[in-house]
Amino acid sequence: MFKSFNIKFPEYEVVTPHTKQSFTIRSLTVQEEENLKGSLVTPSKVHEHLNKCIYDSIVSKPEEVKDYESFLKRITLKDRDALLYGLYHITYEDIRNYDVTCSSCRKEYPITVKASETFNYTSYPNDDILIKKVKVVLPVTNTVTAYVRQPTLFDELMALKALSLKPNVSSDILTETLILEKFEEAQETSDPIIYSEREDIIDAYKSLPAKDKRVIHEAYREDFGKYGIELKMRSRCIHCSEDDNISLDLVANFFRMVYTL
Repeated sequence: MFKSFNIKFPEYEVVTPHTKQSFTIRSLTVQEEENLKGSLVTPSKVHEHLNKCIYDSIVSKPEEVKDYESFLKRITLKDRDALLYGLYHITYEDIRNYDVTCSSCRKEYPITVKASETFNYTSYPNDDILIKKVKVVLPVTNTVTAYVRQPTLFDELMALKALSLKPNVSSDILTETLILEKFEEAQETSDPIIYSEREDIIDAYKSLPAKDKRVIHEAYREDFGKYGIELKMRSRCIHCSEDDNISLDLVANFFRMVYTL
């Protein structure tokens, strides 16, 4: 009867760009790949399965991360991108046959490249990202202030569980509003009205003028979103020979590799 192989799995250290914590991650097993394939059947559970897969692959972690729940509460969505990159790099290394669309002739063609050759990393400069809130006075709805934050994996999980099955809430809106902690509406003769329940935040967000939405996301990018990892490369179209700057979708490619290998 088979018990186990005595295997030393390849490992890779990741320092998260937002919270600046050090993790060591090992490569995936075949069984873990199979588990991830199963998650694709239920799209609403993909991020939950991905979080658990990353956590289970961790060999060493900071003392503050005691268990899975504390991991979710101490890791931002941008941190997850970095951990996923580490998991991808140590498991697959190459990005193979990734289809890109030429910005000139609009035709698709495949590329293959080492993941490490596309990696760009920008660390958050301060230590307060999990508690930092940015007040954004909305220019059109000028009595309303939005409070912008960097969401954690726990914030994402709670929002998905509470609202993903509601028919009037799209996944795009759910994702966009994770960066909002609350809205505050000023009143002339009384205390401001505060909207902090997730469903109220989503309804309020959907009612905003389009310009106010852009202001919120510009504030998020300036204070939080520009820090993290990106996978970028230059590529030459095989059809028209035009050079292009390509941004690779790590999550999509990760699941493509899991599913096709």
